[in-house]
Amino acid sequence: MNPPAATPPHDFTGKRMSFSDDLNHPNEELDQTNVPLLLRPSYARSKSIIFDELRNFRISLKWCALDHSSSIGKLISFVLFVFLTILVPLFSSLCIQVPASSPDDDPISFNKLVNIPESGLAIIGFFSLSCFFRRYGLRQLLLLDELQEDSAYVRSRYARELEKAFRHLTYIILPSFFLELVHKIIFFSNVKISVAHISAGFPLNSIVFVLALVSWVYRTGVFLLVCVLFRLTCELQNLRFEGLHKLFEGCGSDAGVIFREHVRIKRQLSVTSHRYRFFIIGCLVTMTVSQFGALLMVLASKYDKTFFNSGDLMICSAVQLSGVFLCLIGATRITHRAQGIVSIATRWHMLATNARAESEQGKTQVPDAIGSSDTDSDPSDVYVSVTTQQASSFQTRQALVTYLQHNHRGITLYGYALDRGLLHTLFAFEFSLVMWILSKVVVLS
Repeated sequence: MNPPAATPPHDFTGKRMSFSDDLNHPNEELDQTNVPLLLRPSYARSKSIIFDELRNFRISLKWCALDHSSSIGKLISFVLFVFLTILVPLFSSLCIQVPASSPDDDPISFNKLVNIPESGLAIIGFFSLSCFFRRYGLRQLLLLDELQEDSAYVRSRYARELEKAFRHLTYIILPSFFLELVHKIIFFSNVKISVAHISAGFPLNSIVFVLALVSWVYRTGVFLLVCVLFRLTCELQNLRFEGLHKLFEGCGSDAGVIFREHVRIKRQLSVTSHRYRFFIIGCLVTMTVSQFGALLMVLASKYDKTFFNSGDLMICSAVQLSGVFLCLIGATRITHRAQGIVSIATRWHMLATNARAESEQGKTQVPDAIGSSDTDSDPSDVYVSVTTQQASSFQTRQALVTYLQHNHRGITLYGYALDRGLLHTLFAFEFSLVMWILSKVVVLS
């Protein structure tokens, strides 16, 4: 008796997962009725396999309370988000009191300034992830369901990128966490937490210290997780462009195959730009306001700047810049790849045309159009006859080059390509703001 047909398991967000082997062989189920169920190709990418490529992502999301696959998980996720992102920073900011023995330090103002952008970036990241999981799911968000259309080179390299994805998160969080831990220890050792109707013997400082540290890890992790997902998606498109470059090797490549592959990549870049544009713009605006607000407050403050009163501000700025640079570097790399495809296609078109012309010179050499005889003709005066099929091939290549010249943008933000030109514009804008703030501080002082 044959085993019953199994339905595909559900993805992380409750959606049904699609298997690459089922898409490549839609009628394979009819030919494998005698094959054991677990050995069928349709189970090659099942969630139940322990070596699933998204296993680490799912474990991390569950530990971060970002599991939205069930109603209970979604409720726990939102409750923990409100508690760690809003309530804990608000409580720690309002209940801190500087002892009278430290009149030269003002850590409260800097602490409030740090909590606002950290919570703001966490809110943007959390709702971005919530929207992604509700609409797409983790596999579709990372464009894994379309890997069956890629070459073995792209699939193997992307598997390595999935394994290395959390290294970027580790390289940023671990050094920042140790610095934040040292700062929190110093900070809560020198301040007093005062709450009405709570006795002085209650270890309130220790409790708030632990909650503040957990809140920092949660808010930082949510923000950086979206940055890592965006960079990972850009790396996949970067690998696909490398595969597209390999199609140009040699002069015998089919222009139609190259065109269809570029259209597929262009559509995925458009989808990625549409999904992450709110997150990128929101992070840029939040970081700009917080950084320049911090710069203005630090320069205008009359207190001495120490690790006790401004160490948290330094760590917050480093994390913000690291996350934003992680997104911008990934976007500009893929945009640079997309723009460089035009020069590669032009060179390929020239080599293919030249190779065809040289081959025709050796095959078909007739007197020129004047009608001179063989004895009077110069060997350099050659008329190359071009057939209809060859002309069509030339026209197809020329049309492909023209198409690529008008469709070479990568990641875009509402129509503006996120390339080096836009980065230069952002740098000029930020530098102008810095000079304006410095001029205001100099005038006020």
